[in-house]
Order: sequence, then C-alpha cells, then structure tokens
Amino acid sequence: MGASELKSHGEEFVTKLLDRRWTLLNPNTTIHQIKLSNMLHVNESLDGISFSSNSHPSLGHDTADNSNLDPSFYMVRDDLLHPLVNGNKARKLDGLLPLVEDHSVTDVVTCGGCQSAHAAAVAVSCAERGLRSHLLLRGEQPKILTGYNLISTLYGNVKYVPRSLYAKREEMLIRHANLVAGNGGSVVWFSDLLETSFTTQTSGKPNLVQIDAQMNADSHPRKVAIINEGAADAVGLLGMIRLVQYLSQKHLFGKERTLKIVVDAGTGTTAVGLGLGALCLGCVPVCVTYPCELSWEVTAVMLADTVDGYRKKEKCLISDFKHSTAFHHIDHVLKGIDGGIVHWVERGRPRKFGNVLRGEVETCQQIAQQTGILVDPIYTLAAWELATLLSQENAKGGAKVVMLHTGGTLGMFGLAQRYKSYFEAV
Repeated sequence: MGASELKSHGEEFVTKLLDRRWTLLNPNTTIHQIKLSNMLHVNESLDGISFSSNSHPSLGHDTADNSNLDPSFYMVRDDLLHPLVNGNKARKLDGLLPLVEDHSVTDVVTCGGCQSAHAAAVAVSCAERGLRSHLLLRGEQPKILTGYNLISTLYGNVKYVPRSLYAKREEMLIRHANLVAGNGGSVVWFSDLLETSFTTQTSGKPNLVQIDAQMNADSHPRKVAIINEGAADAVGLLGMIRLVQYLSQKHLFGKERTLKIVVDAGTGTTAVGLGLGALCLGCVPVCVTYPCELSWEVTAVMLADTVDGYRKKEKCLISDFKHSTAFHHIDHVLKGIDGGIVHWVERGRPRKFGNVLRGEVETCQQIAQQTGILVDPIYTLAAWELATLLSQENAKGGAKVVMLHTGGTLGMFGLAQRYKSYFEAV
C-alpha cells in the first residue's frame, strides 16, 4: 500500500471516527507560550530559571524559528476547559458520555484513588446529565474531605474499598456493577459500547429513551456501564484524537511542523491517544524505508509504572482501538514506527508514585506567581520540567515543544493534608 493511499485511508477513517456527538461543544482550547530566562546552563533542574507567559502567542506560519529568542515552549491549557472536569479527564470523557445517552445507561461505575480526578470528573459529568455515578475509592475515608475527594462525595455515591480488594479491579468493578443493576438490570463495559457505536452511530440528538429512563428511574431496569480506572480504555482515546485534529490545523501547529509533545503519564492513555491521533491524521510521515521518525513526537513522563508496563499498555490500547473501530490499515503505518508511537521517559527525579519531594511545592508556587498557571507536584510539574529541558535543547532552531496541561490541580488540597510541613513554608 502506497503512502498516499495510507494517508487517504487515515483521513477517511478519522472523518468517520469523529462524526459523532461529543461532550464538549467544540475541541477548542487555549494555547499559551512559556518563555524561559536567566538560565545558566541546560539542566533538568528549574533552579535559577524564570518563567513568563504569553497568552496570545503567534501560531501557524508565524512560529518561524528564531535563534535569537530565549527558549520557550507552548502550553495547551486544557486545565481551563471546565471548573471541575478539565485536562485529560475532560478529553477522555468527550467521546464517552454521549455513548451513555445513546445506549440508555442509567448508572455509571468507576474507581480510583482517594483523590482521583477521574472519579470526580465522572461524578460531576454524570450529575450534569441526571445519571447516577458509583465511585469505588481505594483506601479509607479521610477525616476531612477535601479536593477531588470532596467533589466525588458531593456529586456521586462513594464507597471506600480496602486495598486488598481494590487490587483486583476488574473483579471489584463487575461485582459492584451487578449490585447496582439488581434483578432485571444489565451491565456493560464502555469498550463494548464503542464497538457498537460504529454500527449504530449517530451525530444527531441524544436518545430520548435514555431521558425517559431517567425521569422514571424507579420503574425501569437499571443499565449500568463500567468505566475502567482513569478511563483507560479505547473509548478514552477518542477525545485525544479530536484534540490532535484541532491542534493540527494550519493556523495552529499544522501537520508538517516538527513538534515534541510532552505529557505526564498516569495510566498512559492520554499519551497513546495523542500518538494515535498524530498517526491517523498524517502528522507523521509514511516511510518507504524503515524505521522512520515521527514529525509529532509524543513524549510521556512515566509516573506510575515501568517502561515495559507502559509499552504493554500502549500495545493493548492500540489493539483494542483497532478491534473496536475496525481500522486495520493502522498496522501498515505502525510497521514503520520504530519503538512505538510514544517515547516513554523517566522523571528527572524518580520516586514512588504519589510522592512529593521537598522543594517541589515551592516550585509550583514560583510557576504560579510568574505565569498564572497552576501545576501540581505529582503530575503536571513532571511534564513542565521535561518541557523546560527540551525547550533549552531545541532553542537553536530545533523542534517546537508543546506541553499538554492535564489539569488535576484540585489535588493540591489533598497534598496539603498529606504533606503539611511542605506547605507550611509556602
């Protein structure tokens, strides 16, 4: 199959894939430019570096290389999408929630940590649509509810699960979903809904049967849908592909420009979604000789697993995506990509997932005061650190560096409880 034919198949596939209803009215997002100054030398530390933010940067053809400028990177401000449901949480739910309406789902079951931004996003989004959410949170209930834990409690039905039971997530989710469904009810996984949507796909109005079911919930059998932890399944990739399509427009970043896209990785779903979007939309060259390099290189900072674990997750997501969407031409393109569609890298200062190191809260405070952008020490600070390093390395006419802000900043409230001594100095 020739390069032009592969590109045609990809564009045709994406057109069909994105011809559906979405949670977000449009895929638009705000883009800022972060400029660095006062650097003594290129390093992974942010010590001695000052930041400033340009909220109206030149994009499109105006982003021509200029070696005389200070290093900088672009920031995709998805943290501004919604007061409570933002960042990659909003993108993962973008294509998912309309499937809830189209398939007459009455209840949603998912799980996460005590301060899970994903669980809170599901709770808020379901409540906005008159749906019941059931959230299985790992561990014990904290003495004081705050941050995402408070939001989950206010908007959803929370149950705390011992860590020993939580370790078997799939079994736990199915068991609880069956309890919610009760006699006469049914349980379905969102991955199945995605596959079904390609045979019954609609871009029109929501299923009115679902609305009637909500109005008469007590007299109708419950239909319960299960969302994996972190929305880490193929349906969560749709919103990321839609975002890539938006960013690849000529007046923004375009498809031909060499980009290094940086994102923090929890489950890794966001990074894989960005990589698949770039692949399907032709933001990568189709090579005659193998291997080839990506024009849009997605680099993910590993936070919760090993490189082998993330690569396994990448393969599983691509396989599930291919199975659900029947886009088998993706194999021809993947053949030419050496090492996968995501570049998985260690954090500058590795640590056990969820831990905060001394001085990182002050770094978040510095960034907030200098740019007006809030990052958190567990997720988005890791991406910020890498974006800073890459922008220094590519300052002299290299690739443009773009960081995706994945939101999650309400998690700072929970961290303030866990790391009281770190916040006393702020």
